[in-house]
Amino acid sequence: MDIRQAQLGDVEGLRVLYMEHLTPYPPAQPQDAIAWSQLLARLIDNPDYHLLVGESEGRLVSSVTLVVIPNLTHNLRSYAVIENVVTHAEARGRGCATALMARASEIAAEAGCYKIMLMTGSKRESTLAFYERCGFSRDEKTAFLKRL
Repeated sequence: MDIRQAQLGDVEGLRVLYMEHLTPYPPAQPQDAIAWSQLLARLIDNPDYHLLVGESEGRLVSSVTLVVIPNLTHNLRSYAVIENVVTHAEARGRGCATALMARASEIAAEAGCYKIMLMTGSKRESTLAFYERCGFSRDEKTAFLKRL
C-alpha cells in the first residue's frame, strides 16, 4: 500500500470510503461531485490539514485525517486531532489504518505537536484496542461532544 496526501483525483475514492465504510449509518452527504471537489481543493491547500490516503492496486483502501492546530500554551507547541479513520471493508485487518496512523503521528511529531487527540464513536473493544495499539490512551482525558 502506498501512503500519500490526498489529491483532487481522489474525490470518488474518498466518497466510497466515507459513505460506504466509515460508519454503518452515515449522515446524508451532498452527492454533488463539484462540491466535494471544491472542498477537497480547500483542504489540500491548507498546510495544517493532512488528508492521508492508502492506495493499493489503484484503489483507495484507507484514509486518516490529521489536523495540526497552532496553540498558545505548552510552550507554543501545536496539538493535532485525528478524525475519519476508515478502511475499506475488504482491506481490513491488513495493517492499512495502522500504517496511516503511524504516518499521521510522524507528521504531528515533525510539526512539533505535544499531543494528538482522537475520539471514536465506536464502543467495539476491537476498535478501542486498535487505537491503544497505535499509542492512544482511553484513560487520560474525558471527551465531551456537542452536536450542532
